[in-house]
Amino acid sequence: MKRYEISMEIAGKTAMWTRPDTGDSPVSYPAPTYSAVKGMFESILWGPAIQIKPQKVEICTPLVYHTYHTNYGGPLRKSSVVKSGGGFQFLSTVLIDVCYRIYAEVEAVGRTAKNLPESAKSWDQKTTSPGHAHQAIFNRRLKRGQCYYVPNLGWREFVPSYFGPFREMTRVQTELCTVIPSMLREVFPDGYQSNVNTRYDQNVKITNGTLVFPQESVA
Repeated sequence: MKRYEISMEIAGKTAMWTRPDTGDSPVSYPAPTYSAVKGMFESILWGPAIQIKPQKVEICTPLVYHTYHTNYGGPLRKSSVVKSGGGFQFLSTVLIDVCYRIYAEVEAVGRTAKNLPESAKSWDQKTTSPGHAHQAIFNRRLKRGQCYYVPNLGWREFVPSYFGPFREMTRVQTELCTVIPSMLREVFPDGYQSNVNTRYDQNVKITNGTLVFPQESVA
């Protein structure tokens, strides 16, 4: 099945790509995960008949980590704290002043996917080249700054200072090379109405500032 390339640049003051192995004081990966990249694209182009396939990330600013504190008031507090109306201070290690160029392929799966709404099936059947149409829709919406919801840099409170087409001033950090031993890939890998199925990528390389997502993942 033919896929169509899409890309965008996104930048912001703060980002958090949570490493699950860092527990209740989470630390960020140096680059967004496969599912985070997918989510950023889906904030602009989403549909049950579309499958976004992230390909790579280019890191365009130096990696700068920063300690971040926030007050937690959610359901994971102790019952006594919940009853008293109190919270606790949540500590994390985030990235600051980030910029990424992200790349993906969009695949139209409307004619093979199950459990699709009738409206999605009807649109797909009337479109000669749905993949090309989705690519054009994405590029048009990106240039206009349109989105279904505001994309975020890992956590919803970390909104971007810019998202859109590539900017001429942006440069990839080509001196950056490292290996991430285990990196979360995605939790819902099977598209529309997917069940939980957590997957990881092993020994993910960042070479000359570029992270290329492996084609295969480990459950």
